[in-house]
Amino acid sequence: MASSRSSGIAPLSGSGGSGSGPAAPAARHSGPRSLADALHAAGMSLDGPRAGSETPSEEDYDENVRPKLGEPQVLRRRPGHFTNPLAPAKESAALTNDFTAKTSFRIVRRDSGVHIVPDEDKSLQQLLQASSQRARDPSPRRPGKFTDLVFTRQFSAFDRQNTSSVNSPFHGFYTLFWLAVALFVFKISANNWRVYGNPFGTSDIMKTMFRRDVIVLLLSDGIMCGLTGFSWLIQKLVFKGYLDWDRAGWVVQHILQTIFIVAVVGLTLWRDWPWTHTVFFVLHGIVMLMKQHSYAFYNGHLSTVYNKRAALLTKLKQLDLVLPATGPSQTDPPVSDISTQHLEIPPSAEQRRRSISQLPNDEDSDVDKISRAIASGQPLDDQQIGLFERIMKWEVDALTDELKGTSNHPSRAYPNNLTFLNHYKWIPLPTLVYELEYPQSDSISWSYVAEKLAAMVGVLFVMIQVSQYSIYPVVMETLEMKHAGVPLAARFQQFPWLLSELIFPFMMEYLLVWYLIWETILNILAELTYFADRSFYDAWWNSGKMTIRSGPFARLITR
Repeated sequence: MASSRSSGIAPLSGSGGSGSGPAAPAARHSGPRSLADALHAAGMSLDGPRAGSETPSEEDYDENVRPKLGEPQVLRRRPGHFTNPLAPAKESAALTNDFTAKTSFRIVRRDSGVHIVPDEDKSLQQLLQASSQRARDPSPRRPGKFTDLVFTRQFSAFDRQNTSSVNSPFHGFYTLFWLAVALFVFKISANNWRVYGNPFGTSDIMKTMFRRDVIVLLLSDGIMCGLTGFSWLIQKLVFKGYLDWDRAGWVVQHILQTIFIVAVVGLTLWRDWPWTHTVFFVLHGIVMLMKQHSYAFYNGHLSTVYNKRAALLTKLKQLDLVLPATGPSQTDPPVSDISTQHLEIPPSAEQRRRSISQLPNDEDSDVDKISRAIASGQPLDDQQIGLFERIMKWEVDALTDELKGTSNHPSRAYPNNLTFLNHYKWIPLPTLVYELEYPQSDSISWSYVAEKLAAMVGVLFVMIQVSQYSIYPVVMETLEMKHAGVPLAARFQQFPWLLSELIFPFMMEYLLVWYLIWETILNILAELTYFADRSFYDAWWNSGKMTIRSGPFARLITR
């Protein structure tokens, strides 16, 4: 689900609107109506200066004024006569001085309208240039070790609070689906009442679920969640220096993860649980396994960053003790061999990872060369000392930014996050990607929790009814043929007909179990844990191919 972000790009409405001015005749222009409106309001037109403008002689363009569809064009004009078409008339005078200094605007055509980006907005211009470069050169680039994934406040696609979904022209199909489900369940219940005298039928599946070991299952599940604390313990040992994450730490983590999942599966076999218990316990065990993996490997990465930052701070102290050379130093690396382009950009973890990823695998970074030069104890001249100090401080600031991650306060940055309470707060969160901080809701809406709980119970009831009516008899028929000694060849002859009876109920169960987990259970957990990012899935039903684009599983993959 797309979320609105502050991108700094202002859309222009195609039908005019506040501050847009009167619409120019559409027949004159081959471009979109919105582009004509914007230029008309600004005192311009696609064919040149608008007739009747006060200073037509000063509107000078050095590029094509008829851009082709889909190709960004730059319209350049002399400064001093541009009025912001997006601002109301009463604000345009106050904004004229700001726009006077802007001598170039990039106009990008899109399906939704026209976007005008000032040239002085360097971040957006760099983004446009990078996108254009990717379009010209589609060759894959080596990704960073950790992909930046942004958590934001948003609702799931079918949530009633999601206005974009409720107002969608396809929302009627959602209503139609539940209407069909209700009619089907009513038919099942009526048939059960006629045959068995109650709407639930024989309730064989319900008896299987609650026949035995329900309390044992719940206790085992709680113990399983508690055992994830081994990952926290390993990270504490890594931080204290008893384990090196890049050597033995990740090996120990993998061994414990393997033991964990083997024990989960082994317990179901040892207790000889029915399939309902086994499916729940094993699936929840896999979720806990992935949560351990995300927690351990992200914090393990941060431990490496923390140690690297500590080493650079030590090198900076050593650099302060270096006596400057009386003449030009011969110590490698010389100032001319050091790249300083990145120093013009504020230090950030993303910029640091990008600059490192551009190096060949067998080439040392400038920081590595500088560290060796300082450790050698050889004299350095004033230029080397000054530049080395700038580069290392920039790197230290970038590493500090990476240790901060998504946290807004130093108290939640690494290693302050390695607490027992923080780990077990992470376990019930409805995501598989560990971050130092997530967007939080202001309070718990208990009416919302009750609504989702009612939906969860209702979906479970529908699933049991469908399984009992459409799936259970077919399964029992296959078992009866086996116990009756029907030859294998005869059973294979019946297999296509049995499969055809299962196609529709299986498809229905698939949709229902998806809705049960991703829309009800995860939203309940999110509400109870103040987790504000409810975008657990994208519109996969509109996808032409099976891809995981969003939600917890995709977020785990991005790690």
